[in-house]
Amino acid sequence: MVLLFASPDDDPVAWTRALRRRLPELEIRVYPDLGDPEAIEAALVWSPPPGLLAALPRLRVILSLGAGVDRLLEDPTLPPEVPICRMVDPSLTRSMAEFVLLHVLRYHRFLDVYEEQQRRAQWRLLLPRPPEATVVGIMGLGELGTAAANLLRGHGFSVKGWSRTRKTLEGVKTYAGRDELDAFLADLSILVCLLPLTPETRGILDRGLFARLPEGARLVNLARGGHLVEEDLLEALESGRLAHATLDVFAREPLPADHPFWRHPKITVTPHAAAYSLPESGAEVVAENLRRLRAGRPLLHLVDRARGY
Repeated sequence: MVLLFASPDDDPVAWTRALRRRLPELEIRVYPDLGDPEAIEAALVWSPPPGLLAALPRLRVILSLGAGVDRLLEDPTLPPEVPICRMVDPSLTRSMAEFVLLHVLRYHRFLDVYEEQQRRAQWRLLLPRPPEATVVGIMGLGELGTAAANLLRGHGFSVKGWSRTRKTLEGVKTYAGRDELDAFLADLSILVCLLPLTPETRGILDRGLFARLPEGARLVNLARGGHLVEEDLLEALESGRLAHATLDVFAREPLPADHPFWRHPKITVTPHAAAYSLPESGAEVVAENLRRLRAGRPLLHLVDRARGY
C-alpha cells in the first residue's frame, strides 16, 4: 500500500519513522513528491492543497491529522465517495485538555488583569478565589470537550457542558440543544468553545450569545475561527460585556499581520497551537485504520459528511 503524507505543519520524518515501525511494508510519499498518483491508496493530511486529493484516482481513504475536518470538507473537489477518518488520539486529546486548563487557570488567577496592570505600571493584588467560584462552560462534549471537562473538574472548578445532543458526565451539569443554551450561559465565568464547525454552529459566538453571558465573562475559542463573528467580539470587548478573549483559531490562517486581534489589549492570540497528535501516539491510530482498510474491516472514527464531523 502507498500512503501520501501532506501537511504544512507536521513533521514528515517523525511520522514516516513512526508509521514504518508499525507497518514496515508501507510505502510513504511526502507531498509534493507524488510519484505515480495512481499508486496512492491512502492519504494522511492536514490542510492539503485544494484539488490534491481529487488528483489521486485510486484513493481509498482520507486520514485527517486533526480532530476537525472542516477544511477538508470545504474543498469542492473532494472525492465524494472516499471515506474520511478524523484523528482520535490520546496525545491530541491530552494536549487540548492541558491547553484548556492552562487558560482557565490563567483567567482564574487574574493573569489577564495583571498583564494590563503591568502595561500601566500598576501594583495591585487581587486575592485568589476558590476554584469552585469559577464556573467554566464547555461548548462541545465530544472526545476533546469531555477530556477538558474532566480535567477541570479534577482541579475543583465548577464545570458545565453544552452539546447538540444530551450527554451525561459525572460532576458536570450538562445542557443540550438551543432551548437550553440560555441556561448554560447564564452564570459562566469562562466560556470555552470546542464545538465541531457545522452549518448549525458557524457564527454561534456572536453578539446575541455574548449578551447572554454575565458581564465580564472570558472567552476561549479553541475550535474553529468560523464559530466566531469577529466584529461582534470586538464590540463586546470594547463595551465591557466580555473582559478578555483567548483565540487559537481564526477564519483566515495565518492571521494577517494587520488584523486588529494582534494588537488588541484584551485578546490573546496563539497560532492554532492548542492540540496536535504526537507521531508516536497518532501513528498507531493511522496504522490500525490502514490494517482495517487492507482487510476490508470497518474503519475507526469515520466522518459523517452531512454532519461535518
